[in-house]
Amino acid sequence: MNNTVCFTTELKNVLHGGNVLYDLPVSKLVEKSLMRNEGKLTASGALSVDTGKYTGRSPKDKYIVDESPAREKVDWGPVNQPIDKEIFSNLYKKVLAHLQEKDEVYVTRGYAGVDPAYRLPLQVINEYAWHNLFAKQLFIRPTEDELDRHEAEFTIISAPEFKADPEVDGTKSETFIIVSFEERIVLIGGTEYAGEMKKSIFSVMNYLLPEKDVLPMHCSANVGEEGDVALFFGLSGTGKTTLSADPHRFLIGDDEHGWSNNGVFNIEGGCYAKCVNLSYDKEPQIWDAIRFGSVLENVMVDAKTGKPDYEDTALTENTRAAYPLDNIDNALVPSMAGHPTTIIFLTADAFGVLPPISKLTKEQAMYHFLSGYTSKLAGTERGVTEPEATFSTCFGSPFLPLEASHYAEMLGEKITQHNVQVFLVNTGWSGGPYGVGKRMNLPYTRAMIQSALQGELDSVETAVDPIFGLNIPVQCPGVPDEVLQPKQTWEDPEAYEKKAKELASKFKQNFSKFENTLEEIKNAGPTI
Repeated sequence: MNNTVCFTTELKNVLHGGNVLYDLPVSKLVEKSLMRNEGKLTASGALSVDTGKYTGRSPKDKYIVDESPAREKVDWGPVNQPIDKEIFSNLYKKVLAHLQEKDEVYVTRGYAGVDPAYRLPLQVINEYAWHNLFAKQLFIRPTEDELDRHEAEFTIISAPEFKADPEVDGTKSETFIIVSFEERIVLIGGTEYAGEMKKSIFSVMNYLLPEKDVLPMHCSANVGEEGDVALFFGLSGTGKTTLSADPHRFLIGDDEHGWSNNGVFNIEGGCYAKCVNLSYDKEPQIWDAIRFGSVLENVMVDAKTGKPDYEDTALTENTRAAYPLDNIDNALVPSMAGHPTTIIFLTADAFGVLPPISKLTKEQAMYHFLSGYTSKLAGTERGVTEPEATFSTCFGSPFLPLEASHYAEMLGEKITQHNVQVFLVNTGWSGGPYGVGKRMNLPYTRAMIQSALQGELDSVETAVDPIFGLNIPVQCPGVPDEVLQPKQTWEDPEAYEKKAKELASKFKQNFSKFENTLEEIKNAGPTI
């Protein structure tokens, strides 16, 4: 009996057990979670849970099985760590045996990818009811007719209470997140953080979609009434969710998308929003979306009133809310649209030297896509005492199984094919670095993005930044001219020059790892 048959047979034995509950509705999963003391209801009806030791992803415990065809395709390294097939097989058997001993196991079926031409049928197997609720809300929910025809092509198995023994099981810790592309299984153990399920499937889609000439993207997307699609790329803290949530446009999705020959489609059926310091005034759409059926992770809740306290970060700053996309009033259903006309790269530059908005050539777009720059601020992490430049390739390096240049080349081809306008928007500091200057005025940023989306900057005169080579509009409706030129906002021009060159050197140092990239892309970066 070959490995594939063995894997399939063992899984079927678990799924046909008397303890398995299939496709429970949201209300039943909430009920099960409460009965099992997995969480508590808040005043808004959302389920509040504590993920224990792990309040975020565990990237050092993430592996891809070293097997064909992945062996020849994966960009192996610190992000994509190989693990032996035998280690995976042994853990797989142990986890299945662990689940067979449980009183109840929950299975939900769904899809990743809204476009029927590219969607991936999934089944998610959990020992926690609230994990199954999370999966039901985050992935795409099938209709009754689709359920009758549903055949899973990838399986997530999550068993938080099963902890590996590194000396016996060959892992680095008690936790493991393992993807097998041959067996089409994601195996998760030792962590209660539900985001591992979501991000593992995004990594899977980043592997599978390029084979179908689809560019997977870590971005948010919206569309105007005229059908004009915009993409927003940006790392945490850059304002991606806030700026893409526009009451005058329809939300396609807030985190993961594919760009095919048909246009843009959401990979997910829900949102996984950070909710630290969430308020109704700043983000009313997200506030109103957190209701019955939603899951709040690691949010402190008042014992008397049941109201969440989004400012309390006693457990973590990475507090999260998971809810279905249709909880957003202006969500596009189904969440797919045409080809983008505008791409926005968001960066929170704590050095205060990047312009608030600049137009990018295709080569510059590919350079900044590969760079994925933003800043860590002092105090956000232990040991960070001043702003640090942070680079995350393609704005999502933890989720890229293939070589980064592959995704950048696809982006460049699509920019050319569809004549897309690309802008770099700095939502960080102006007038000086963090601690001296001020955070960019949000109404100004909104005005700049609105002008970009409406095409008002397509033919405007630009000035070239001598260090970063960026084309800076000399005028933008609703924004003072002097704000557009970062050097003019600094009291000391020499201090600006010094800080700008410091950041430029960090760009160059980071980009040195892309030595095989085309010269025209290398030359699209800063000059010193």
